[in-house]
Amino acid sequence: MKTFCGRANPTTGALDWVEESEEYDYHQEIARSCYADMLHDHDRNQKYYQGIRAAVSRVKARGVKVIVLDIGTGTGLLSMMAVSAGADLCYAVEVFKPMADAAQNIVKKNGFSNKIKIINKHSTDVTVGPDGDMQMKANVLITELFDTELIGEGALPSYEHAHLHLVQEGCEAVPHRATVYAQLVESELLWSWAQLQPIEVDGARLAPPPAVGICAGAHSVCDIQLSQVSPQSFTALGPLCTMFSVDFSKPVSSALQSYSAQFVAQSSGRAQVVLSWWDLDMDPSGSIVCTMAPSWTYQEPKTAPWRDHWMQSVYFLPVESRVTEGEELSLTVCHDDYSLWFDLKTHRQEECRAVAPPPRPCCTCQAHLVWNRPRFGELNDRHRTDSFVAALRSVLREDSVCLSISDGSLLPVFAHMMGAKKVHVHPQHKQKMVLEANSIQGGVDLLEVRPDQLTSTDLGGEQVSVLMGEPYFSTSLLPWHSLFFWFCRSAVAGLLKPDASILPCTATLQMVAVEFQDLWRIRAPCGTCEGFDVTAMDDMVQKSLDFRESREAEPHPLWEYPCRALTPAAGVMTFDFTQCVPQHPMVSEGSLPFVRSGRCHGVALWMEYNLTEDVTVSGGLIGPIGEQGECQWTPHRRQGVYFFRSPWDTTADARAGVSYTLTFEPSLGDIKMDFSIKSQ
Repeated sequence: MKTFCGRANPTTGALDWVEESEEYDYHQEIARSCYADMLHDHDRNQKYYQGIRAAVSRVKARGVKVIVLDIGTGTGLLSMMAVSAGADLCYAVEVFKPMADAAQNIVKKNGFSNKIKIINKHSTDVTVGPDGDMQMKANVLITELFDTELIGEGALPSYEHAHLHLVQEGCEAVPHRATVYAQLVESELLWSWAQLQPIEVDGARLAPPPAVGICAGAHSVCDIQLSQVSPQSFTALGPLCTMFSVDFSKPVSSALQSYSAQFVAQSSGRAQVVLSWWDLDMDPSGSIVCTMAPSWTYQEPKTAPWRDHWMQSVYFLPVESRVTEGEELSLTVCHDDYSLWFDLKTHRQEECRAVAPPPRPCCTCQAHLVWNRPRFGELNDRHRTDSFVAALRSVLREDSVCLSISDGSLLPVFAHMMGAKKVHVHPQHKQKMVLEANSIQGGVDLLEVRPDQLTSTDLGGEQVSVLMGEPYFSTSLLPWHSLFFWFCRSAVAGLLKPDASILPCTATLQMVAVEFQDLWRIRAPCGTCEGFDVTAMDDMVQKSLDFRESREAEPHPLWEYPCRALTPAAGVMTFDFTQCVPQHPMVSEGSLPFVRSGRCHGVALWMEYNLTEDVTVSGGLIGPIGEQGECQWTPHRRQGVYFFRSPWDTTADARAGVSYTLTFEPSLGDIKMDFSIKSQ
């Protein structure tokens, strides 16, 4: 059955009604789920297997049957490990039906159907008894319910319910224990993701709104590949602290909890950020440990396992504070049933603090709800600001009437500070706060009307001489979604002077074929995992990819995922913003030769904006490609990644290259793409 679905088009801004299969949403969920990443995580799998063997052995030593409950079984891998280790029966719970069906097929294919029962329910709906889903309570509890923040997928409520209703008292749990660690640091780089910094514009200082500076910000975790954040970019103000542990073999509470760690400041500085990660002890003795610690904590960083399903966490303190070397400090972490937050106090403040734990941070300025963390970093990027100021300087005149089209942009404020006669802004998010904070009165008109509804009356009867945008839009997921600026430019064409300056004047879609160090794992089929055949999962994912996703790119912040360029980087399609959006499709074809040996996993794509003929800003590569193909990516924007179904060994054919056909469909506001490896 098919149905019409209304979907907001991030490029055209229109509400498109498209005919979709009723299976569309779950196919998308499967295609982008990255199940393969977990199965390729050999360190995780091996540690779980060791812990399961040990737990089964301990229960067998008591002379009783081993009854296992596996919550969130996924492919059924951990259940098969348990039966292989000697478990008598395993109840494998999986709420997502397509995954439960795949688990059923995998269990059958591996010959475990008589000992593993797949239960397609949420664990809190599972019943126990003669007529229940489980005939008896389990004495071994196996789970993989964790996310980067440990508890963000509802691990605590699930454990709480399981201990009350599904497992025996004194059960063995794998993992046995989780321990959360944290370290207080000062970091200009990381703090730039949380607070707007003062900005220099042509010798004048633009101050951030006070309401933003005192705002605790959004409480949600910033999960990143912390291994890609150089230790040189932060200063540790204290030691790595053990914040709290959760023993999963005992009853677990999902109620609000707080824990504090006291320590002496190792350095003087500004307390801004908390870096955090966790370990899993797979057995009670702590001899089998799976750690999420970043690679730079290892004596040999290259030996650190890579995983994307669990990363590390960055938490921003509610306020920045000065600490002095030798000062006694208290770092407090609180958690409810789904999230964590941190607070810092001096030892004296801690003694005076009321019994109540620090409240969850809450954004009161609204800026943290409009600007995400990469966006804060982008606004604080001095080099990027200088590029826009230089471009504005070349087009602004005393009589300039400007129209700005970008979400939450500071360009209209820059233009006003640089002497523009009048600046009209759409949309107006946060500009008013910045204007008031800097006592800027008049000259900037905050519009309430959408670009396609603007009239000459809205602009005071004046024609626009400078149309500007970054362009940045909060709804954009893929780089070319910023072409919304082009559609807006076309909508206001009748309001522009014939010689109006358009900034940026053009944009170019760039591409380079790459070999990923690790990111390829999220799309690579597994075949067998720890000796178990999981091809049914591979088939399920590929079926969902073939449903639509396999011919589309997906967004990834490539600064977190090292890769090597195997071809030159090149512009493959140009968009001329000085002209309106064309009525007919634009087609670009060509190829890029391989210039380095390696395994080509796919193509990276990004937009490069020519603000003027002389000033360019990149949404992708921000430096030349290194001799060995090293790439440096902007941390502010996500790039598009098109994965090949199978990697290509570039040494197999010295004349091979990546061929492409790109079609921009103006009516759809999308770019259809086809890439292939071909001999030249």
